[in-house]
Amino acid sequence: VLYKIPPKHTIATTNNTCTAINNKNDKMEEPLDLIRLSIDERVYVKCRNDRELRGKLHAYDQHLNMVLGDVEETVTTHEIDDETDEEIVKKATRNLDMLFVRGDIVVLVSPPLRTT
Repeated sequence: VLYKIPPKHTIATTNNTCTAINNKNDKMEEPLDLIRLSIDERVYVKCRNDRELRGKLHAYDQHLNMVLGDVEETVTTHEIDDETDEEIVKKATRNLDMLFVRGDIVVLVSPPLRTT
């Protein structure tokens, strides 16, 4: 279940229960808390098949299904030149207003850099 999160609130899920939290300064007690603290922030998501996403995290669930907004998607492809046997790396980028990311393709989620 992907939860719609009201502005300035986040959803914490533990043992199949759902709790709305409105304080981003809550301490981290489990791995998904790092994601919870990144709601309404720009995150970097590395996916399978050389795909990378950067966007604002609007919602997520325990499976790492995510809704990202203002997304930049970069797909890297590798080809071998038949004549020279050199590897050719190509990057294609596109921008999307909103994107649903299925959690089973997520390899890594990096929260925004925090300075204190």
